[in-house]
Amino acid sequence: MFESIGRSIALARTSWDILMQDKKLLAFPILSGILSILVLLTFILPLIATGSFMGHVPGGQFAYYAILFAFYLVSYFVVIFFNTALISCVNARLQGRDMSVTEGLSASVKHLPSIFAWALVSATVGLILHLLHERSGWIGQIIVSLLGGAWGLITFFVVPILVLEDKGVVDSVKESVSLIRKTWGESIIGSGGIAIIFVLIGVVAFLGVLATMLLGNVVIFGLALAAFLILVVILAVVAAAMQGIFITALYTYARTGNVPKAFDRELIANAFVPKPGSPGTI
Repeated sequence: MFESIGRSIALARTSWDILMQDKKLLAFPILSGILSILVLLTFILPLIATGSFMGHVPGGQFAYYAILFAFYLVSYFVVIFFNTALISCVNARLQGRDMSVTEGLSASVKHLPSIFAWALVSATVGLILHLLHERSGWIGQIIVSLLGGAWGLITFFVVPILVLEDKGVVDSVKESVSLIRKTWGESIIGSGGIAIIFVLIGVVAFLGVLATMLLGNVVIFGLALAAFLILVVILAVVAAAMQGIFITALYTYARTGNVPKAFDRELIANAFVPKPGSPGTI
């Protein structure tokens, strides 16, 4: 366990170093976040203004789920579009080339049909999981959550394959599953480790905000809360960029067996936890 935590920290540190060497990579999660908020407001504000929400949307449940599906579709499209641009730039960086933000966005534009198709699949799966979660008891909800986690695992490499190999959605999903199997990946330590590190930072910061309540000063508490919200946004942006860096490096290893120079080979290889009795990785 402690070895895995140490490995996760080391992987996060390497991803951080690469990000600090190429800060323009932050542009993609920032743009993605801004547009995602605008999409959310576009769907939510009309419902609030008309007094319609949840199952009370005019047209009944069918209309509600149609709107929910449209929201999922647009949201996934925005996230996948900018992830594609991010991965394109990271891949160029790991190969010793420089790609501008504009070139990264151009790479996404070239893959618009595939991005839309993958957003459509993701939205469909997301809506199905949502429906199952709504109609399940607590045991069923746990099972649905596990299904969602399994879906995230088997599609871990879909976006890199879409953009770097220029394959369709079906082939990309098949290749993603193949790469996970090829490395016997039961649990991807590095990606989860990066998320955990940022969550811990957020938790510590939140505890600091709660501590200001003990001072009994509303102004100080308000300032601390505002600072915390800003920190959450910053953490989300940085974490998204680092995840993109790590996933691209891991994809390169899983596909070719070659580890990008910036990463330690042992760390990348061990980011895949092999099944008991498996002969090893590639």
